[in-house]
Amino acid sequence: MNLEKQWEKAIKNTEIKRQKLQNLNTFKVTELPYLLLGESKVNIGDSVIRKGKISIDKPILVLPDHFPQFKGFDFKKELEINEDTMRSFLLMRGIRFPSLKYNNELYSLDVIEKSLKDAIKHYLELLKRKEDIKTGLIVGPEDCWQFSLLIYVATLVTKSVGSDIKNIIDKFRNKDD
Repeated sequence: MNLEKQWEKAIKNTEIKRQKLQNLNTFKVTELPYLLLGESKVNIGDSVIRKGKISIDKPILVLPDHFPQFKGFDFKKELEINEDTMRSFLLMRGIRFPSLKYNNELYSLDVIEKSLKDAIKHYLELLKRKEDIKTGLIVGPEDCWQFSLLIYVATLVTKSVGSDIKNIIDKFRNKDD
């Protein structure tokens, strides 16, 4: 499947069932723990569960606008493209990520003998029971999981823009005092 078809598939089939409640941090690292669920392509009727976290941080060097750094998304290994190609691909579709470092760290990859519907219900209940307001629950196609994660991150970045602007203005006002 080519990149364009994978992107379209992810757009159509990615659902954010639960997202981190707080906005992203403006001036320090934001940790985004997640559970990414998808239907297994190998064991029909089973579900694939990816547990991990994405860290969003400022790069050490000042980068040009719309030059995000993606690590741990396995673009080269699984999609056979490099990071520059991915940035260009997203930019051509009007998707702009702030020039930050997005580091995906996968903790576990499991296959469970539950339908996707049952897995979603199970993990929603588990997060609710734990009163976990930080972990996102994303459902997406297994063969384009990277795009589902990027969609999740883009949703949170967009949600945080208003508070980021306010925090930046407040920081500069406090410097003048």
